[in-house]
Amino acid sequence: MSSPQRAGSVSTVRTYAGLNGRPLGLLISTIATTGFLLFGYDQGVMSGIISADPFNNYFPSTKNNSVYQGFVTAIYEIGCLIGAIFILSFGDKTGRRKAEFIIGRTITGVGNGINTSTIPTYQAECSRTANRGLLICIEGGVIAFGTMIAYWIDYGASYGPDNLTWRFPIAFQIVFGIILIAGTWFLPESPRWLLTKDRHEEGINVIAALSGLETTDPETQLQHSLIIDSIRASGHSGGKTPMSALFTGGKTQHFRRMLLGSSSQFFQQLGECNAVIYYFPILFQTSIGTSHNLALLLGGVNMIIYAIFATVSWFIIERAGRRKLFLVGTVGQCLSMVLVFACLIPNRSQGPSAKGAGVGLFTYIAFFGATWLPLPWLYPAEINPLRTRAKANAVSTCSNWLFNFLIVMVTPVMIANIHWGTYLFFAIVNACFLPIIYFFYPETKKRSLEEIDLIFAKGYLEKISYVQASFDIPFLSDREVVAMAREYGFADSDEEEKGGEGTKSRDEEKPRETLGSGIARSDSDRTLQMHDEQEGGFKND
Repeated sequence: MSSPQRAGSVSTVRTYAGLNGRPLGLLISTIATTGFLLFGYDQGVMSGIISADPFNNYFPSTKNNSVYQGFVTAIYEIGCLIGAIFILSFGDKTGRRKAEFIIGRTITGVGNGINTSTIPTYQAECSRTANRGLLICIEGGVIAFGTMIAYWIDYGASYGPDNLTWRFPIAFQIVFGIILIAGTWFLPESPRWLLTKDRHEEGINVIAALSGLETTDPETQLQHSLIIDSIRASGHSGGKTPMSALFTGGKTQHFRRMLLGSSSQFFQQLGECNAVIYYFPILFQTSIGTSHNLALLLGGVNMIIYAIFATVSWFIIERAGRRKLFLVGTVGQCLSMVLVFACLIPNRSQGPSAKGAGVGLFTYIAFFGATWLPLPWLYPAEINPLRTRAKANAVSTCSNWLFNFLIVMVTPVMIANIHWGTYLFFAIVNACFLPIIYFFYPETKKRSLEEIDLIFAKGYLEKISYVQASFDIPFLSDREVVAMAREYGFADSDEEEKGGEGTKSRDEEKPRETLGSGIARSDSDRTLQMHDEQEGGFKND
């Protein structure tokens, strides 16, 4: 709780857009989810346009040409890839908020690449541990709502004049862009990014505002000290991270953590999600033989199911955890693809059984929406350490857009040439994900970002599986995090910067009283902290 203010003293409570505490956190989440609403809309908008006669008449090269249909739809992903590469190169210099605002809406593809690389990191660094997973899952789930909006706007526009059929759906995305630009202007910068730049006063102001506390409150000072410890431990002081840092091992395991985050992103794409989202009407017209109008209508219904199931993770992400949802979603997607290809085999996809394939596409999108839609946006943002978080998250997003482009480009060609074999291929690919997730993905539910660092240190130093380490470490209070960090040598050394030589920093020469004493902080049970509805703001993160 905030310290009582003395009579006549000047308040040190900070606000942004006139808000602090929970209202400020809500504003941040609202603007962040708008970015992903735009992302989802852009994903779905071409689905009803690419097979529409007015569009194909205006761009005749796409008519009945699966290669050009794939290229026109997939070229958007190249813009997104460029945006993600920009964040990989300059994300630590521009900051989290500025990257969203300055360039984020200049070009749709590039802007979405920047937003999807930056927003999850920004949200993770401005959230409490207790609701970080929920907030980022909401962002991911909102993608489905954006796609649903796009599908129904496509369907409604199909009844208008020829030019309206495709011009209006493409132009409508500017609505989300304006909200994103205007809203981001009022948001604070990430406190962790500010502190890596040695902008301590600004960082403390943001921590206090997110917590709804005064800058002089002991809780604010403790959070500041924990973040500074993490910065020193990772060698990120000054905010300069060389690309080589992504490929280091040791107790921080930068390379392993980058691979874990990146794998979740390209697994999402290899699982065929965007083949279904982008081409649902084409899949129904080509594989099942429906009319264009019925295919659009069924696509809209499918997106309603998609949006409904996308909300499932909001309620279970911190209960079920990341690993279980990854595994359940993978099994569901695999079995859905088995159902689709099995129903398309008889009578060259023209018999009554072909309708069963439609059921498979519906169950696929339900499993995907509940699990693989939000999780790959959450996992890289929290699994990577502070020093490499911006760059590693950008690498993850690059892998997403690269494989997104690949799948969207080849899907029409595969359907035209190997028919039901397309779905058999994706069923096998989904099955291959299971052992990798089971043996290599540590659980991160209810963990602070600093606790996740300790999971990898424990696995490395004690020579045990990182998955096992994630279950062996109990939930820790802030003081326990500090104590374990010292036990593993995080408080006083920088393994990457010093080349593993164990060189001592100046801070090792003197006691660090701000962490060991002088902080009025209860060491109550971590679980009670997470469910204390009276505590707002920026806790245990």
